Amino acid sequence: MVKLGIIMDPIGSIKTYKDSSFAMLLAAQARDWQIFYMEMNDLSLIDSVAYGNMRSLRVHDRDHDWYELESARTLPLSELDAILMRKDPPYNMEYVYATYLLQFAHDSGTLVVNRPDSLRNANEKLSAAWFPQCTVPTLVSRRAEEYLAFLDQHRDLILKPLEGMGGTSIFRVREGDPNTNVIIETLTDHGQRYAMAQKMIPEISAGDKRILLINGEPVPYALARIPAAGETRGNLAVGGRGEGIELNERDRWICSQLGPRLREMGLIFVGIDVIGDYLTEINVTSPTCIRELDQLFQLDIAGQLMGCIQGMLS
Repeated sequence: MVKLGIIMDPIGSIKTYKDSSFAMLLAAQARDWQIFYMEMNDLSLIDSVAYGNMRSLRVHDRDHDWYELESARTLPLSELDAILMRKDPPYNMEYVYATYLLQFAHDSGTLVVNRPDSLRNANEKLSAAWFPQCTVPTLVSRRAEEYLAFLDQHRDLILKPLEGMGGTSIFRVREGDPNTNVIIETLTDHGQRYAMAQKMIPEISAGDKRILLINGEPVPYALARIPAAGETRGNLAVGGRGEGIELNERDRWICSQLGPRLREMGLIFVGIDVIGDYLTEINVTSPTCIRELDQLFQLDIAGQLMGCIQGMLS
């Protein structure tokens, strides 16, 4: 029997109908795997051995009483066959420290999804710049004068922090906007913090497509997150509307560009964001939209993921 650990935010606070981690738990349980639940504060290191204060978990696909936890016991993480690292951002130093602890488990032979060193190395905003053939003009800087020159060149920009999620603190800035300077000051903390600017992609009106990849291979359908009236952001967390669509030729080409590197880095479950013809983000920490796509297209994405993990363990 496969022993699967999961590290996530408190399971009692999730929305089961749309939570991708919950979909993964259901898929693992359907395979009769033994599931062990942990949160960030359950990880520790003693004499170079990583431990988890873990509890056996059973889940039920309903909107009340959806989980049962047994008493906690502290065990070496290396006793688990695989661990799903599904803690949501913010990506801060506490998250980084957790990946260092998970590295000890990885080095002991436990499969960590996604691989700890790659979680550190693949910033969800910056890593898109590894694939310039897929992206729009992009600037990462602390310096206001560079943002102003970039705006002068491209006239219409999206500015965002490097550590955000769910559409938080994303600004659209157009040439002549009287708020330009204060937006730059806010995002860069007056030049003390890096931020990102990307050329505005008008096709955002048709949706920000979330494409899921399992070991570098795309799920054939995406969730286009369409902005609400008066909004630039399509994120569901800020009122975007999800619409299922089939991947087009350009989407598949982008995935083919990313796939080999994702596999090489052990980034087994990834969600990329594509607007129009362009890659904007590569989400590796806790990608979502499994349940929405499953419901729209009668898929079993989490089941595919568990099948991939089982193949890697055999």
